[in-house]
Amino acid sequence: MLTMPILFIFYRNLGLSELEMFQLKAFYSISIVIFEIPSGYVADVIGRKKTLITGSILGTLGFAVYSFSSGYWAFMSAEIILGLGQSFISGADSAMLYDSLKADNRANDYIKYEGRNFSIGNFSEAIAGFAGGALAEISLRLPFYFQTGIAFIAVPAAIMLIEPPIYRKRKNTGFTDILKIVNYSIFKNSSLRWNLIYSSIIGSATLTMAWIYPLYLKNLNFSEIEIGTTSTFLNMIVGMTTLFAYRIERRLKPKLTIWTTTLFISGGFIAIGLIHSYAALVILTFFYFSRGIATPVLKDYINRITTSDMRATVLSIRSLIIRTLFSVIGPLFGYMTDKLSLNEAFVIIGIVFTIVTGSSIFLFLRSVDNQYNITE
Repeated sequence: MLTMPILFIFYRNLGLSELEMFQLKAFYSISIVIFEIPSGYVADVIGRKKTLITGSILGTLGFAVYSFSSGYWAFMSAEIILGLGQSFISGADSAMLYDSLKADNRANDYIKYEGRNFSIGNFSEAIAGFAGGALAEISLRLPFYFQTGIAFIAVPAAIMLIEPPIYRKRKNTGFTDILKIVNYSIFKNSSLRWNLIYSSIIGSATLTMAWIYPLYLKNLNFSEIEIGTTSTFLNMIVGMTTLFAYRIERRLKPKLTIWTTTLFISGGFIAIGLIHSYAALVILTFFYFSRGIATPVLKDYINRITTSDMRATVLSIRSLIIRTLFSVIGPLFGYMTDKLSLNEAFVIIGIVFTIVTGSSIFLFLRSVDNQYNITE
């Protein structure tokens, strides 16, 4: 992701307002929301490999549009294409990993391999953060050209994947069957419901921070390359943490793991908003450390209680909730930044995340107790 550390700076350089910046990311999230569950369902029915190939092609096209266009409406079309491509990948990738491990009788190793997968991605993003910042020093358009080429690499990579077996096939396919899976996940299975809700809130919080902290650093007069270097450092933190997330979770036990990561993630926004100094880098370090633990662990909790025939769809429901929350929170943050200040916007968003995590964590922990018989 060469463009991520400098995207909002790129927008600002072209004259877009804070609200327009977050509106564009909201359109990205909305396009994912619209196609997320149908694409996850398609992955469960026709195969994960085909949907991953489709998503990779769309991702390449989206960055190509960014590379050779300017203006709000052109960027909106690019965000919609990228959102559609991401919807085909989201859910299908983790489902394919879990079922591949299950085929080798190694499903219990999912946290380790999802963590390793996430870690490699973050090490890659760490290098890209520095490289993107360096390229942006030459031209803010240059990272998009390179990003298009990088996105294309996913196409042959997806083609070379081997489809794992799906142990239970959907008997009656169609829109009605999608509704049945959603109804089962959200209403009938209380354990799965609270796993999805809590995991989605944490996912939305980490996604929000990933997009807004470069604006904070820019207000501290960081240059593009310094922001890229910071992105490299933070992603290295996530990469190292996810390699050992399964060991950390086993050592701390699920309850302490959940409480600790929740405190650092929801409280991180408020802490950053209350200060305006380089000390924010320390808070970001703890935030990204917690992100590195939470992402693979919470996905594993969902996979354990989901059957193979609906796994991609259920993970897509999680992503849909994340994107729905972000499509509301992102523009709200942009509006508050325009009307108030960046620091005040951080504090308000932090309070919002603290309230929503606080309202769900106890029911989530109860579901964890019931499902895994976890004791204090």
